[in-house]
Amino acid sequence: MFEQRPTATTRGLVDPAAARGGFALVRLDPAPDLADLVERHWVVRWDLPPGAEFTQVVIPHPNANVVAEVDGFAVHGIPGGLFSRTLRGSGAVLGTKLRPGALRVLLGGPDVLRTGLVAPAAAALSGTRGPTAHDVEAAGRRAVDAARAGDDAAAVAAVTPVLRAAAAGCRTPRSALALDRVARVLGAVVAGELGPDAGVADLADLVGATPRSLQRLFADWVGVSPKWVLQRHRVHLAADLVAADPGRPLAEVAAAVGYYDQAHLSADFARALGTPPGAYARRCAASRAALAAALGPGARPAPGTADLFAAGRA
Repeated sequence: MFEQRPTATTRGLVDPAAARGGFALVRLDPAPDLADLVERHWVVRWDLPPGAEFTQVVIPHPNANVVAEVDGFAVHGIPGGLFSRTLRGSGAVLGTKLRPGALRVLLGGPDVLRTGLVAPAAAALSGTRGPTAHDVEAAGRRAVDAARAGDDAAAVAAVTPVLRAAAAGCRTPRSALALDRVARVLGAVVAGELGPDAGVADLADLVGATPRSLQRLFADWVGVSPKWVLQRHRVHLAADLVAADPGRPLAEVAAAVGYYDQAHLSADFARALGTPPGAYARRCAASRAALAAALGPGARPAPGTADLFAAGRA
């Protein structure tokens, strides 16, 4: 039985205080019959003053996305590094965040899991057993139009039939078993069930596997290793803690997310974000101060968004 637990957090947004003035994000549940493949849908919309622009950076999750925007409808694999997007004017995007492993199910063999993959949705989702390329392109256009009009439910409804048709021709007992095993591992990581210092062997025990067989499972179906998943989750947690309290001692942050010392946190953090945690803390402190000044005395910030869109995003 497929385990419909979250396999990705809502963390990953770099400098969330700065993001609050740049865009709005809405998350929506998938159709129940697609919950084995789809983590969630998301809509991002923005309306910036003339001449203004806003660049958002995201620390990706081990998830692919199918994204409909004015420029086209495309499938995005896991990025090789950070993802950034610059917004100008006004607009909206609908995205579908796939569960880890779902991209392999929809697109075929493990070669589709290469980092940085971007493919037209019309080519990726259509076929003799799925929707036509015309159907996929039309669904993407309807989704963008609905998102721009503020009708999030209609945007999701536009892409659901083509996702359903594509999935119907791709599921197999083998893929169902692989997705279930991956979901059990990712669900435990996201829920923090194993504690902050969990290792690959602990993840393997969840599905009755050896570390080596778990590594093969993730290589064949997800595209990143179990070790990558653990390190990325810890970096997400650390970035979240630093953004929420930039003055918190980094040694405390390191211990809270499962690092033996601050040096190991700093190395993984800088590798993922391209900046050390101390510099990131100063950036977040400045953004929080600017946000407080913009809101005025006594005002409370709107709830922050935790990630953005396209590959590895909301």
